[in-house]
Amino acid sequence: MKNIPPAEPFPAARFIKEIGRGKDGARSLSRNDAHDLYAAMLDGRVSDLELGGILLAMRIKGESVEEIAGFLEAAEASFTQISLVANTDENAASTWQYAPIVLPSYNGARHMANLTPLLAMLLAREGVPVLLHGVLTDPGRVTSAEVFQALGQPICNSIEQAQQCFAKHLPAFMPIDALAPKMARLLAMRRILGVRNSTHTLVKIMQPFVIPALRLSSYTHPEYLTMLTAYFTTTAAAERGDVFLMRGTEGETVANARKAQKIDWLHGGTQTTLIEKQTIADEIPPLPEQRDAVTTASWIQQALVQKELIPKPIAEQVEQCLRVSRALHMQYNKSR
Repeated sequence: MKNIPPAEPFPAARFIKEIGRGKDGARSLSRNDAHDLYAAMLDGRVSDLELGGILLAMRIKGESVEEIAGFLEAAEASFTQISLVANTDENAASTWQYAPIVLPSYNGARHMANLTPLLAMLLAREGVPVLLHGVLTDPGRVTSAEVFQALGQPICNSIEQAQQCFAKHLPAFMPIDALAPKMARLLAMRRILGVRNSTHTLVKIMQPFVIPALRLSSYTHPEYLTMLTAYFTTTAAAERGDVFLMRGTEGETVANARKAQKIDWLHGGTQTTLIEKQTIADEIPPLPEQRDAVTTASWIQQALVQKELIPKPIAEQVEQCLRVSRALHMQYNKSR
């Protein structure tokens, strides 16, 4: 068996010198430097000491638009992009009526029931290729993966399994370890360092499909709204599809059942506000009594057959997703 030489170490000191001077003294990296640094991190070419320094420095400094663009370009190049069908026929995508919709799910439920799986299933049964990706478990939270398993839905560990779900009008849930294993390694650094890092932002905004898709993305801190809006209106981001950006429901991208969040639609380098401001719902339907996976799954099964149980903000979110996903699909086919 041929020995594979170890990856050449990546000298990261000059990058740390720029980003490691604290919140006020740090300077941002260029897009190219950010790409090269993150690619080396993904490939395991950065020493553990330097890696910890980089992750903490970026945590303190915060990512610039150029840095997030460079990081994301390297991240999306580190895993296999998903096509809608298991063949190379470029015309196969035209058989669909909707562009794919991507739902990142990395927070789960802490206080409220996690209704991200409900959103996914409502979209998928309309014929939308829906991809959820996230973690399987998270201590103290109820993840979408746990709710899916309680629903009897498959967990997809390969692109082929995800494609089978698309064909059956079922949402496909892929663990980040299966979708993007190199990113999963950096994501897991939270257990060692105790704090989140840039990869937590990247997994929530990445676009895993070959063709343009609609991404549902969320933020938890106001400064991320500004940075992500600026990024999603760049030409490079617009070419990858459209984005719905909203404040997360406990970090998730499903609309809050109790109030309608402001949702911005980023498309073609422009921003459109779909819902202007947060409002408390006039009528809140009965929601799951507990947030555990089994109770939530049972309630979702009821809501799928009793339309009146679906909270109005989620029903409106589904409607907007269908409208934009269909338009994006038509736009892509016209441009080919």
